[in-house]
Amino acid sequence: MSLDEMVGELSSGMTIGIGGWGSRRKPMALIRAILRREDLTDLTVVAFGGPDIGLLCSAGKVKRAYYGFVSLDSAPFYDPWFARRRTEGAIESREMDEGMVRCGLQAAAQRLPFLPIRAGLGTAVREFWGEELKTVDSPYPVDGKTETLLAMPAFQLDAALIHLDKADRHGNAAYTGTDPYFDDLYAMAADKVYLEVDEIVEDTNALFEEVGRQRMLLPRMYVDGVTEAPNGAHFTFAG
Repeated sequence: MSLDEMVGELSSGMTIGIGGWGSRRKPMALIRAILRREDLTDLTVVAFGGPDIGLLCSAGKVKRAYYGFVSLDSAPFYDPWFARRRTEGAIESREMDEGMVRCGLQAAAQRLPFLPIRAGLGTAVREFWGEELKTVDSPYPVDGKTETLLAMPAFQLDAALIHLDKADRHGNAAYTGTDPYFDDLYAMAADKVYLEVDEIVEDTNALFEEVGRQRMLLPRMYVDGVTEAPNGAHFTFAG
């Protein structure tokens, strides 16, 4: 599939998960393809955000954002386009602890409606979310006491956009940098997964030998479309 073919399968109002972390290994080629589609709007995005969310906000594509942060990893740190849209009230903002983002992805990956977590308790997070974020009492008392936990809802992703370093044409994909981040959870949580890679390796066995099996992050069964996009993560770090 081409980038435009992948983005052509997206619809306004969808919930989109964006892989990577801050300004690292973001699927920027796919983000730019979204920017080219003038009719694609009102997106809900879920991310450990960076310039991906900023660019989407600059083009008026985002209706709601769920995020642990939206950072450029350098001054001015907070993405200026995101900060402006949030301050203006142009987007619905759902800020949370980074662990809550992971928990929401994990719940969706396991096809659960929610997972319990302690993160967020004793903070103002619930004030930002309102009735959307609820608590649950543990059915397992400890020392005769019942603990109240946050019930983190599953992020039901219509699609996930991911950038990895190498893949074969079937969608078996690997990272060659230092961190897988949570790209595998995004893939498992989403109905559709669109993958851009710096290089497509024709032979699957050659890919395994080149990167090592321990760096194979996504199996082909998770991936609905893969395309070669050299330097596709630019201007974020691809490692």
